[in-house]
Amino acid sequence: MTTTDVSTGSDVATGPVVSSATVPARAAWSAVLRTGQSLTVTDLAGNQAVDFLVYDRHDLSVRYSAADTLQAQGSVFLTTGSVLLSNEHTPLMTVSADQVGRHDTIGGACSRESNTLRYGHHTWTQHACVDNFLAEGSRWGLGKRDLVGNVNWYMNVPVEADGTLGIVDGLSAPGLSLTLRAETDVLVLVSNCPQVNNPCNGFDPTPVLMTITDGAA
Repeated sequence: MTTTDVSTGSDVATGPVVSSATVPARAAWSAVLRTGQSLTVTDLAGNQAVDFLVYDRHDLSVRYSAADTLQAQGSVFLTTGSVLLSNEHTPLMTVSADQVGRHDTIGGACSRESNTLRYGHHTWTQHACVDNFLAEGSRWGLGKRDLVGNVNWYMNVPVEADGTLGIVDGLSAPGLSLTLRAETDVLVLVSNCPQVNNPCNGFDPTPVLMTITDGAA
């Protein structure tokens, strides 16, 4: 069952809820979705980046590929209709609904190393998305070599004419959401971004809601 979001004309999943979890600010989360199930990511307070990785549940060497995804859709931004492709060029998940309209897949995940390079050595001890991915991935047998370029839901990374990237205030607002449909059985890893040195979280990380529903959106 679906309903129509009048702001985008896209379908928002409203099938039976399998699970729902509020991910605290700065925390990690993971889940397995079966084929046809949907994951809705809700930005509860607005302007919160959600770093995201997805793997084939039955072969974790098959994982999200930014290069394949961007080449196939001809855009560096993700929105309704975008298909997240694997390094085998197979579909993992499809964005079936999006109330924001543009999401980043080239900005990468913050790390202690990148924080130090960008913002100074005093940031070395600050928690980062790579830490979250490593900790949560270890529960599924994943390690550092399994981390690849990730999606940043709600993160606003404009690309200038000369190729320069920026990290600026997000386009989201409290309560806005996006929905992804699993095209195969997948493992999803999430880092609710802890970054406080740039505007991607409004300098104040906040919780997000993860809702898994049965049925396709």
